[in-house]
Amino acid sequence: MPFLGSIIRKAYELRQFPIDLNQIDPVREQEKVLKKLLLRAQDTAFGEYYDFGIMADNHDFVNLFRTRVPVHDYNAMFKKWWYRSLNGEPYVTWPGRVKYFALTSGTAEASSKHIPVTADMLRAIQKASIRQLITTTKYDFPDEFYEKGILMIGGSTHLQYNGTYYQGDLSGITAKNIPFWFQHFYKPGRRISRENEWTVKLNEIVRSARNWDIGIIVGVPAWIQIIMEKIIAHHGVQNIHDIWPNLSAYVHSGVSFEPYVRSFGKLLGRPILYNESYLASEGYIAYQRPGNHKSMEMILNNGIFFEFIPFNDDNFDSEGNLKSNPETLTIGQVETGKEYALLLSTCAGAWRYLIGDTLKFISRERGEIVLTGRTKQFISLCGEHVSQDNLNRAIGMLQEEFNIKISEFTITGISYGNLFAHKWYLGTDDAIDPVLAATRLDEYLKVLNDDYRVERIEAIKNVSAEVLPLHVFHDWMKSLGKEGGAHKFPRALKSAQREHWEEYVESYKIRTNR
Repeated sequence: MPFLGSIIRKAYELRQFPIDLNQIDPVREQEKVLKKLLLRAQDTAFGEYYDFGIMADNHDFVNLFRTRVPVHDYNAMFKKWWYRSLNGEPYVTWPGRVKYFALTSGTAEASSKHIPVTADMLRAIQKASIRQLITTTKYDFPDEFYEKGILMIGGSTHLQYNGTYYQGDLSGITAKNIPFWFQHFYKPGRRISRENEWTVKLNEIVRSARNWDIGIIVGVPAWIQIIMEKIIAHHGVQNIHDIWPNLSAYVHSGVSFEPYVRSFGKLLGRPILYNESYLASEGYIAYQRPGNHKSMEMILNNGIFFEFIPFNDDNFDSEGNLKSNPETLTIGQVETGKEYALLLSTCAGAWRYLIGDTLKFISRERGEIVLTGRTKQFISLCGEHVSQDNLNRAIGMLQEEFNIKISEFTITGISYGNLFAHKWYLGTDDAIDPVLAATRLDEYLKVLNDDYRVERIEAIKNVSAEVLPLHVFHDWMKSLGKEGGAHKFPRALKSAQREHWEEYVESYKIRTNR
């Protein structure tokens, strides 16, 4: 029995008791988090403006906070507050000077957002990551598992310095700040992780793969799939377990894994554990615990206070933009089965901040959730309210029925005479008739979504599909500077983004005489 593995496992087990979420009161934990946030930020410009000090001393501080502090989207938060931090001013929305800003565009939007990442947030992310590692002791892994490498694919750790701060992907910022004791396990290691160019990094990982003994892979499914495919091809093996025989777990985040299950299975030599996490640029929000096969438990006592906006026409317009004075709920007020947009107040100085994700509660008492999509990535031309979750499930059903891999896809809403139509774009190197694909996807959505079934009769007069080689999706992302790392292809395209994609597809077809 490996000595190091048994020590590491025992250390994980000893740390488990304090984080058992079944033993905490979600409402009480969230109240304690908000109280700490208010007290820590009371001397900042934001805290003084909204009287956080006085607010924290009031017995009704939760309702006072939600009444007096407005809801912010990124533009509101940045234009009034975060730009000052970006210019080097300390104590704007959180104590001290912000050293790091995570660059994010949500999902392939053109302009990048600068999200502050404070020292307190980095500690919170590390704490949550350790908690998630601890949960692996609940699985039947041998002690050897705890000695294996962890391949983490994200942005470059070579961050850009802008005079007063460093900027880059959150994955690159966190990798640059990983604890010293984790360096032994971390792959691809410091040298490769510093590489900015995705193609160069990818080739380095592929060439080095045989030198590593990987037990866990962490990353966005689309890019992990590409890496495994290239490793298998480069080394002339049958599957990834011929290279990494001890690979036992894959931790995915950012997008639904359902469309990738089939394609991943074909790259493996044996089944592995799939584990979901919810790490956004704004903080570590949730992760999957043993026994939760398709849901995650929110981290309710780690520097983030959560609120929830019912995702409906009362609070959001048809483009997914937040309306003024939306209804907001705390975790003690939500209902299971209903869809909510997520608000965060964090130890990075975000306050009642709309993150852009939507979710549903499976259990309020355990803070158990499933992600359903993005506030701006859904299709509702005429009230059909097709969510990202609906789209993922329909694609999964298509793959299952026809035994094909569709690694990327998106949908757009278009005019059809005086009414409407949906158009799917399917990224696959397998053969499928686009007319048949559109017909089946249409039938799946009628089963998955009652609103869609009704509107399909009255207002949605056509559903079509276009099948494209998978590389077209990757090439478009590359053209936007969104290749590799944590970048995700949007599942629903609207407005300028849709027009840009359609132009790109047309130019591709002209170049290739399709």
